[in-house]
Amino acid sequence: MRLVRYRLRGLFSMRGMAALCCLVAVFLSLSHAIAHEGHDHGDESRTALAASAYPRVTAQSELYEVVGILKGEKLSIYLDHFVTNEPVGDATLKVTIGDREPIDAAPAAPGIYTIALPRLAVTESIEIVFNIATPTGDDLLVGALAPPRAGGASAATAAGNASTRWIASIPPPVRNPVLLAAVAIGLGLFVAYLYRRGRFVPAVATGAAASLVLVVLVAVASSDEPPRADAAAAQAMSDAPRRLPDGTSFVAKPTQRLLEVRTVAAKPEAAQAAVKLIGRVIGDPNRTSVVQSVHGGRVIPLDGGLPRIGQAVRKGDVLAQIDPYLPLADRTTIMEKAREIEQLIAVAETKIRRLRPLAERGAVPLSQVTDLETELDGLRQRRETIRNTRTELELLRAPTDGVIAAAKVVPGQVVQAQDLLFQIVDPNGFWVEALAYGDVDPNALADATAVATGGHAMTLAFRGFSRALQQHASVVQFAVSEPPANLSIGQPVTVVARTGAPTTALVVQRDAVVRSANGESVVWLRAEPERFEPRPVRTQPFDATRLIIAAGVSDGERVVIRGADLINQIR
Repeated sequence: MRLVRYRLRGLFSMRGMAALCCLVAVFLSLSHAIAHEGHDHGDESRTALAASAYPRVTAQSELYEVVGILKGEKLSIYLDHFVTNEPVGDATLKVTIGDREPIDAAPAAPGIYTIALPRLAVTESIEIVFNIATPTGDDLLVGALAPPRAGGASAATAAGNASTRWIASIPPPVRNPVLLAAVAIGLGLFVAYLYRRGRFVPAVATGAAASLVLVVLVAVASSDEPPRADAAAAQAMSDAPRRLPDGTSFVAKPTQRLLEVRTVAAKPEAAQAAVKLIGRVIGDPNRTSVVQSVHGGRVIPLDGGLPRIGQAVRKGDVLAQIDPYLPLADRTTIMEKAREIEQLIAVAETKIRRLRPLAERGAVPLSQVTDLETELDGLRQRRETIRNTRTELELLRAPTDGVIAAAKVVPGQVVQAQDLLFQIVDPNGFWVEALAYGDVDPNALADATAVATGGHAMTLAFRGFSRALQQHASVVQFAVSEPPANLSIGQPVTVVARTGAPTTALVVQRDAVVRSANGESVVWLRAEPERFEPRPVRTQPFDATRLIIAAGVSDGERVVIRGADLINQIR
C-alpha cells in the first residue's frame, strides 16, 4: 500500500513538474515575443542617441561660440560669432585645461585653432577655460570635456558579450523561442507519459533534457539581441550629418564650415506687407527700336557683313541693303516708259543738230535751239530717274542708339514689307510690365522691387498704370533703375510692391524659408552649436529678397539664412 502511494505521489509530482515546465515555456515564449514585437525593454535599454563619435566641449556667450573636438591627442577648436556663426579668424586663443598652465592655441585655418592634448587618464569631465582676445572684443568661456569612455563601459560590454557568446553560437533556427517552448512542452508531456507507463529511468533522462531546454529558453528570453544593439550604437556614433529622432538635425562644426551655414538673430522691425505681381521685361519705348523694310526685297549685306547680335550701333548707321522686288507688270511699264523717253531724247537730239547750223546763220531763231536743249535735259533727267527706280537699293538705318538684340536676316534672304529684321535696345533702358489683378491702388506702387529667374533683385520706379483691362488685369509699368548685365527682353520676373499698412514684424531673407517634406514652410533655428531645429512659420511677401514671418519665430532666436536648404535635405 505504501509502495502504491509512493508511486502515485511520484506520478502526481512528475505530472505537476511537467505541467509547470509547460507553463514556464509558454510564459517565457510569450513574454519574449511581446517584448520584441513592441521593442519595449524598459527605460534602462533606451539609450540616448550619441551626438558624435568624438568627445566634445562647447561653450558660448553673447559674443562667441566655441566647439572643441578631441581626436586622439589633438583638440580642434572652432571659434565662431554667436549670432552670425561666422568664423573668427583674427583671435588670440589661450586654453586652460583643469589645473594646468594656459596653452596658446595655434591657428590651423580661418576660425580653427588646435592644441596638443595628452591622453586623459581620468574618467570624469575636465573643465576647460577659453581666453579669447580679438580686436572686436575679449571674452572668457568655460566648458567641460568628457574624455573617451574606455574603462567601465568597455568592461561591461566585454562581460555582456562573454555571457551571451554561447547563446550567439547556437544556430538561429534553433535559437527561436517559439521552437524551444514547443520542444520543452513536448518533453514535459513525454515525461508524464513515461511515468504513467512506469518507465522511470527514461522519464528522468527526458526530464533532464526538458530542464536543459528550459535553461536555453530562459537565456534566450532574457537576452536582448546584443549584435543588433551594437550595430545601432556603431551607426549612431558618427560625425556625419543626420536627422535625429526628435526631428532636429545634427550638423557637426566641420560640416557647417563646408556648407557655410550662417544665422541671424530675429529682431522685430517696421515692415509693410506687399503684393506679388507677375511681369516681364520690356524695353524703354523711347530707347528701343525695330528695323523693317518698307517695300521688301532681297537682303544685300554691306562690305563688312551684316550686324551681329550684341553689336553696338549708333543712330543713322546703315545696317543692311534691300534690293527691291518689282512685279512683272511694273517692270514692263518701266521698260516701256524708258524706251519712250529714249525715243524722245533721240528726236530732240536730231532736232538740235538740224536747227543749230540754221540758227548760227540766222535762218531760225536761236530760242528754238535753246528750248530743244532744255527739253533734252529734262528727258535725260527722266531717264535717270527711271534707271534709279529700277536699280536703287533701300538702305536700312538704325533709328536709335543701342545694341543689336535680334537679327533675323541672312545674305540673299527675300523679306516682305514690315518684317522685323533687327531689334535695337539700350542696355541701360529696361522696363518691367506687370499684370495687377483685383483692386490695386496705383499710388501705393511707388516702392517696388523685382526678382528675375536667376535670383537677381532689381529696384523699380513706377511709370504708369493702365485704366484699360487686358486679360482681366490692369497693366502696370516700372522702370528698372540699375539693370543687371544679364537682363533680357521678355524675361519673366516677379514684382513685389508694398501696399499694406505698416506694422512691426520679423523680416528674414527669402532663402531662410524652405519647404519641409509635408509641404509646410519652415525655417531652421540653431538650438545648439551643432543641432538645428525646424520651425513651421507663416510668411508674407516683403520685397524681392526678404519675407515677413507673421508667426512661428520668437524674438532673439537664431534663424539660418544661408545653408537652410542643405540642412533641410538631411535625413
